[in-house]
Amino acid sequence: MNLRKLTSWFPELTYRQKVVSLVISGVIVGLGGLFFYLLRMHTYIVGDDPAACVNCHIMAPYYATWAHSSHGRDATCNDCHVPHSSIAAKYLFKGMDGMKHVAYFVTRSERQAIMAEEASSEVIMDNCIRCHTQLNTEFVKTGKIDYMQAKRGEGKACWDCHREVAHGGMNTLSRTPNAETQVPIPPSPVPQWLQNLLEKK
Repeated sequence: MNLRKLTSWFPELTYRQKVVSLVISGVIVGLGGLFFYLLRMHTYIVGDDPAACVNCHIMAPYYATWAHSSHGRDATCNDCHVPHSSIAAKYLFKGMDGMKHVAYFVTRSERQAIMAEEASSEVIMDNCIRCHTQLNTEFVKTGKIDYMQAKRGEGKACWDCHREVAHGGMNTLSRTPNAETQVPIPPSPVPQWLQNLLEKK
């Protein structure tokens, strides 16, 4: 395909404006693709591997405490932290939550101790109930309430009693020696020549 045919899509622009528009579009798409690759977004989108969550260094303690908890044997991050009502809900939530995390990380505005926000808390509690329905209804008979009912005072949120579950409590890093050294932090995707160039500055 030659450049004249490609620029025929924009009939109201001059030839020069069309070429400049195509170049700018190419740069934007290229930088977007590089950004996508450097942030390893593909590992979040298509996979369920908990190691993908450690792409951001701030997640290392959460990965370490999860890996040494009872949930580390049977549940992945996505089992608890994304909705399972439908594929669309799962990927919409994953995308929105992921971009929020990227924004926090890029602007360096993430909290020192990460706390679940309102939407995440609701999803987490729904997933607690989804996995433990039989326990709640047949064995301990605590009933099956949702997060909004707990917020209204009509019962307790799961973590009101089970604060140490899932991540084993952040204080368990001291009970799991060398836990952070066992976290599979991925190598940097930045090429070595670029790292060397940045270190010289």
